[in-house]
Amino acid sequence: MNPVKALTTHGQAIWLDFLARGFIANGDLKALVDSDGVRGVTSNPSIFEKAIGGSNEYDEAVSALLSEHDRSASDLYETLAVEDIQRAADALHSVYDELKGADGYVSLEVSPYLARDTDGTIAEAQRLWTSVARDNLMVKVPGTAEGIPAIRALIAQGISINVTLLFSQKMYAEVLEAYIAGLEDFVAKGGDPKRIASVASFFVSRIDTSVDTQLDGKIATAGGDEKARLETLKGKVAIANAKLAYQHYLKVIGSERWKKLAAKGAQVQRLLWASTGTKNKAYSDVLYVEELIGRDTVNTVPPATLDAFRDHGKPRDSLEQNIADAERVLADLSKSGISLDAITDALVEDGVKLFAEAFDKLLGAVAQKRAAILGSRIDAQSIKLPPAIEKDAKALSEKWRANGTIRALWARNASVWTGTDENKWLGWLDAVAREQNEVERYVAFAGWVKSKHFTDVVVLGMGGSSLGPEVLAETFGQIDGFPRLRIVDSTDPAQVRRTEASINLDRTLFIVSSKSGGTTEPNALMEYFFVRAGAKAADRFIAVTDPGSSLEKTATARGFAQIFHGEPTIGGRYSVLSPFGLVPAAAAGIDIADFLDLAGIMVRCCGPDVPPAENPGVQLGLALAAAAKHGRDKLTLTGSSRLASFGAWAEQLIAESTGKNGKALIPLEGEPLGKPDIYGNDRVFIDLRLKDDGDNAREAALAALEAAGHPVVRITVTSPAHIGQEFFRFEIATAVAGAVMGINPFDQPDVEAAKIKTRELTSAFEKSGALPAETAFETDGPIGIYTDAANADALRKAGAGTDLASWLKAHFGRIKANDYVAALAYLDRNDANIAAIHSLRMAIRDGKSVATCVGFGPRFLHSTGQAYKGGPNTGVFLQITADNASDLDVPGQKTSFGVIEAAQARGDFGVLTERGRRALRLHITGDVAKGLAAITAAAHAALK
Repeated sequence: MNPVKALTTHGQAIWLDFLARGFIANGDLKALVDSDGVRGVTSNPSIFEKAIGGSNEYDEAVSALLSEHDRSASDLYETLAVEDIQRAADALHSVYDELKGADGYVSLEVSPYLARDTDGTIAEAQRLWTSVARDNLMVKVPGTAEGIPAIRALIAQGISINVTLLFSQKMYAEVLEAYIAGLEDFVAKGGDPKRIASVASFFVSRIDTSVDTQLDGKIATAGGDEKARLETLKGKVAIANAKLAYQHYLKVIGSERWKKLAAKGAQVQRLLWASTGTKNKAYSDVLYVEELIGRDTVNTVPPATLDAFRDHGKPRDSLEQNIADAERVLADLSKSGISLDAITDALVEDGVKLFAEAFDKLLGAVAQKRAAILGSRIDAQSIKLPPAIEKDAKALSEKWRANGTIRALWARNASVWTGTDENKWLGWLDAVAREQNEVERYVAFAGWVKSKHFTDVVVLGMGGSSLGPEVLAETFGQIDGFPRLRIVDSTDPAQVRRTEASINLDRTLFIVSSKSGGTTEPNALMEYFFVRAGAKAADRFIAVTDPGSSLEKTATARGFAQIFHGEPTIGGRYSVLSPFGLVPAAAAGIDIADFLDLAGIMVRCCGPDVPPAENPGVQLGLALAAAAKHGRDKLTLTGSSRLASFGAWAEQLIAESTGKNGKALIPLEGEPLGKPDIYGNDRVFIDLRLKDDGDNAREAALAALEAAGHPVVRITVTSPAHIGQEFFRFEIATAVAGAVMGINPFDQPDVEAAKIKTRELTSAFEKSGALPAETAFETDGPIGIYTDAANADALRKAGAGTDLASWLKAHFGRIKANDYVAALAYLDRNDANIAAIHSLRMAIRDGKSVATCVGFGPRFLHSTGQAYKGGPNTGVFLQITADNASDLDVPGQKTSFGVIEAAQARGDFGVLTERGRRALRLHITGDVAKGLAAITAAAHAALK
């Protein structure tokens, strides 16, 4: 008789430790059942990783699944695995039927990530049992301390279990107890135990590998008889350990307790010998089969071991032989100073780790297949780093993989960051899925907007409530049949007046957008436009705010047309994929369903089941954090002209999230690319290119920067509708970078400081009718020069005199290597002023070879303002303010827009100087254009 088939006459079943789709489809499994009497199949992450990742036989199936709808890597894997398990179970069902449920099983493992999670293990085992829907399935559960109660609970529910990763007799005894207790629970509830089966997978060869290594260490220093005695233990411990475990099994099934269950038809929990492929070539390749043959056991073998035993295996009843020798072997091992308990404990830990690593590889392989099949439906990303930074980024990536940090992030574990309140601000992680359930409301809202024939939609917001909609407005443009989307996020009177002049108030929908409802700017803008809109203004006003806010109360009292609620667990700068971005998008005619579907693709790319190496958001975040550790903390954001507004949104997200506790990533939006020699070693370049934008000059500049050793990140956006993918990619990347930096990326303590200063000044105005008086240190024509005493003293010592150029020369003289300069303008953000400020920044960049930022107040206060005050003291600040030619009153308030803007500028400057920042304020009296020209001319003179 075939030696493999002959094992059944000794009471042992052979299972195959292998599974692959083609192996089943080609009939190879059925052939082994017929020829060798194979009675079962086991699978594990390593097996599936080799099958799915190591071949292309699953590509067609993955493609077919994705053609139905996009799926996560874990969903794809599980769907494929369930199909394979079902087919294997069907191929073995004749064995199951013939043996009346005593054999013919196929095993599928719960996620190795759940090895230390009892409740998670139970839930996943229940789900897999239901999904496979085959009575000859065994769900594999690890034999960890946390797995023991799960085993009992699952057996009590009538689910057949294969307990894996058993190494010690002690843990096996606990597993057998859990099985019996589970059966008793099941029977007590009226269940029939005949349909429940279980095996306890006791690992063998790995024990000898570990023991032999320690024995070799002792043998190397031992002499004479001791050396010989130690040599006799090599290759013996694993089998001795297994034989004694079997002795415990025999004792238990002989007990009265078991006999009561057996009388009701309960099946024994068979010991299954796992890891039976021989690792040491000095040992027989069938050692762990021949020495462990006995009744009520299973040996699960890899194909090579099966072939070997078929060729030259010698079946015999070996399991109950030489028990005294087995006891002596373990006693001698203990006398030698080697702890088998310590070894088996370590092997369990190592086993959990190895299965998790295999699962990482498996999910990574599936993620790669998914990305390849989806192609341009996923925005492409390329990260090119200098060798030293790349080495650190890879080390971080491996650390995050090994520690399961991305899973912890998605599980909302605050310890990923600082362990404070981060878990309360992670609602953005599932915002897309949540909003996909609200698509019908957005569609209805869009229909309502269209039916009203509005010409314009104006968002009255600030920071996260305005910058996201601004990106959507600029990226999508005006959509036929829908109003034009505009944004007002300023308290500058000229800018407010200019917006009013550009719209027809009677045909404009206003969206008041504020999470807290208490933000100064949108409230002032709401009061102004609500009055200007006339008697039926409420019919043309929408509120987007968090539940219970003061804005909700106002909107309700005034009868606003609609109120949309934000998600309180999402901070403003992470809110674009929530109603704060989607309500303006719907009003502008953007297809919300398509937008969210495309964004969802990136969410799944960055999900908890995608290992860091294949996770684009994590890779970007780790690359930025690694670059920052090498001093490259200035992020130059460039891109196609149609995507230019994305830079301001990303600038807020990155700066406000990371700029605190003396740390920061400083984003630089709107700074054109130059030649490599004008840059220091503090830059990272991130380019967002709209596919086929044809801007070869920008790519040539990026290529030159990369060749010069600068880190360059290229992201190709397939179409404007894909911009939602970039919102989520950058949100994940920012959260990841913040974790590596050791900061909380969801608070903004220094933004609050500026708000407090502003309130103090406006309160003073309300009491006295004027802002507190201030005196310029010098006046040069239309320019007044202001700063605090400490800065003034330092600048005078550096040569500042009576003219503006000398002050700027002294100020710019304080710029050091790896600093940055920020030009902060509290002016009308019109084309002329934008051009003038950017001309000034370019003169500074090229003259001092330093990174430059531009911010228009007050909007930058809610973004980069956090990093300027809370980040490292590497900023040199030039604030520019001006008299308002014509102010605007805020209805119902004593203050005006001009007063609020002035208070915000002075409050901002006050916090900068209190924090010891190098800051200079230039105030223009009279014509702003002439004042800006004078400042630019003085700057050029100072830079010579």
